[in-house]
Amino acid sequence: MIRVAIFCLWLLHFLPLLLLNPLGQGVGLLFYVLGRERREVARTNLRLCFPELSEPERERCVRQHFRAFGRSVLERGYLWWSSAARLKHLVRIEGETHWQAVRGKPVILLAPHFVGLDMGGSRLSIDVQVASMYSKQKNPLLDRLLLQGRRRFNTPRLFSRQDSVRSVVKAVRDGMPFYYLPDMDFGARDSIFVPFFGVLAATITGVSRLARLADARVVPAVTRQLPGGQGYVLTFYPAWENFPSEDVAADTRRVNAFIEERVLEMPEQYYWLHKRFKTRPAGEQRLY
Repeated sequence: MIRVAIFCLWLLHFLPLLLLNPLGQGVGLLFYVLGRERREVARTNLRLCFPELSEPERERCVRQHFRAFGRSVLERGYLWWSSAARLKHLVRIEGETHWQAVRGKPVILLAPHFVGLDMGGSRLSIDVQVASMYSKQKNPLLDRLLLQGRRRFNTPRLFSRQDSVRSVVKAVRDGMPFYYLPDMDFGARDSIFVPFFGVLAATITGVSRLARLADARVVPAVTRQLPGGQGYVLTFYPAWENFPSEDVAADTRRVNAFIEERVLEMPEQYYWLHKRFKTRPAGEQRLY
């Protein structure tokens, strides 16, 4: 089955974005209908984060998110098989001066989980060798394909969560920008509870700790999915001042606060299918 799906993605990558866009949204709506568990996860996340919205408003956002997610799945074929020139046309860059201002120094590129995340990462890897985290996939064929896709340009350094922090620090100190995904629930280990839209969320402290160990600047890098056949835009934001501070909890809350601001700009594009509040403080009941 996975081979058939990959073959279909390969065929679809020949289509122009203007045609692939509605197909992806249709696939997303199919996921919405068939994916009961993830549909409920998205509903729970939005209910927790946006209690002020009515139920129809939240449900509209859930459907919009599935459409955006479906697009990102089908358009992933562009990342795996399209030329560098086509990807540059597909993903434009804004705010590059913010990154250029600190380029050559140790840099952490803060990249939250929006549906365009991989588009931005692949576009960036065309221009420069980057480092990032990688989670091994259960299916060997899919794992191999994902690795090949991410290594197409400039051979990035990919680390797993099991790799030592020392290896990551060395790569950042050597001038390799670290494309860091800071906003998933990996359990209690290396995490603290800080608010995310007012709900305590187990949040890794790695941004603060790594910035301190590598003496690195933090430059947020967020990729937005554009409507129609317009593609994506990777936006760099100004390097954070006074970061890291002496307060790891405050630094970690600052990370979540920045992500909240971007979510409010495009709520349908945040990765609501992830169980962001799975790990709970002692004594609290499960939310999923």
